[in-house]
Amino acid sequence: MDKIKLSNGLRVVMEKIPTCRSVSFGIWVKTGSRNENELNNGISHFIEHMLFKGTDKYSAKDIAEIFDGIGGNVNAFTSKEYTCYYAKVLDEHLPIAVDVLSSMFFRSAFDEGEMEKEKNVIYEEISMYEDTPDDLVHDLLAKAAYGGNPLGYTIIGTENNLSPMKPDDLRDYMKQHYHVDNTVISVAGNIDDSVIGLLEQHFGSFADVGQVHTASTPAFLGDAIFHEKKTEQNHICISFPGLSVTHDQLYSMVLLNNTIGGGMSSRLFQEIREKRGLAYSVYSYHSSHYDSGLFTIYTGTAPKQTEEVLKVTMEMLNDIKENGITAAELKKGKEQLKGSLILSLESTSSRMNRLGKNELMLGKHYSMDELIERIEAVQLENVEELIHTIFNSPFAMATVGKVEQKIQDTRRDQLVSSSAN
Repeated sequence: MDKIKLSNGLRVVMEKIPTCRSVSFGIWVKTGSRNENELNNGISHFIEHMLFKGTDKYSAKDIAEIFDGIGGNVNAFTSKEYTCYYAKVLDEHLPIAVDVLSSMFFRSAFDEGEMEKEKNVIYEEISMYEDTPDDLVHDLLAKAAYGGNPLGYTIIGTENNLSPMKPDDLRDYMKQHYHVDNTVISVAGNIDDSVIGLLEQHFGSFADVGQVHTASTPAFLGDAIFHEKKTEQNHICISFPGLSVTHDQLYSMVLLNNTIGGGMSSRLFQEIREKRGLAYSVYSYHSSHYDSGLFTIYTGTAPKQTEEVLKVTMEMLNDIKENGITAAELKKGKEQLKGSLILSLESTSSRMNRLGKNELMLGKHYSMDELIERIEAVQLENVEELIHTIFNSPFAMATVGKVEQKIQDTRRDQLVSSSAN
């Protein structure tokens, strides 16, 4: 891995992989829904859409035809804390990808007519999302966990917020957040040193304006949201405070998650789906932000089984809190994690993503040997300490489906009180 700065200070991280013929190229900007407010929530995602709608050089159709014509892929995504524009092409076509993406990044037209059409596209995206309860429940959970903090906002925004937005609103937001100190370029694949000159040509005049956004650490509220919706299943999420991306026990958290609900051999999957047949989909995951995180459990089940699913989940978590995990589970989790990390090396896209996200969020990089060393260093006592930390507050809860009083009456402090019995 090589890390350089262009003449204007823009950070570039690169990994040369001469054994492949593809190159993945990404522009990462440290802005997302967390940088928004109640009035402009959704603007980061809207900008992501609009960068594909034409520039002073290429129309939206041109952009699509160029990448189709070279057999490449171009796309983007917005998260709570960053936005990424990326392409994957054959190595010989990298100059084309850089030219088009830089034109989108610096010289998008933001035509008002195109904006109105794209608003309708996003309104349809919002409708589709609201018709997908197993997606909706996760956003409701974020609101239950963080309340009015921007981390509790949706990424996609609302129709009321998007409707009044004009081209200058997008330009002003980009001027504030899309600047050198907030941006990273990552490249992985069959490249050589000539890529530096290519990037200097297209990004070297990028102006250093705006301010790096800072936010206060959000409080974990542990509230509950029950959303009535006619569905065949109840969709349930519960969440506990997690760890930030810089926390020294992050790998302990990942390994604990693997045991609880991170795969088909996890306790949740085996107990709720395989043994009892109460759900098709049941899993857990950990999401990290730069100063906080959430550990979340999700399941979708029939209304008549919801109470039992919650009861079994609480029993399993109580057992974890009282007895911890086993040495065999820790060892299996380590092998799973090492395997997923090493397999990701086979994809230039995965490598580009890892480079860009690490530079943007951490400002540092670990070699694969260093990562494996950190995984192997986790001991049972580290996981046990973490268990008593994260399960020591009332959990947040969100449900989408049939709202019943017995579900609303779920005690969200039961893991806390169990430690005092």
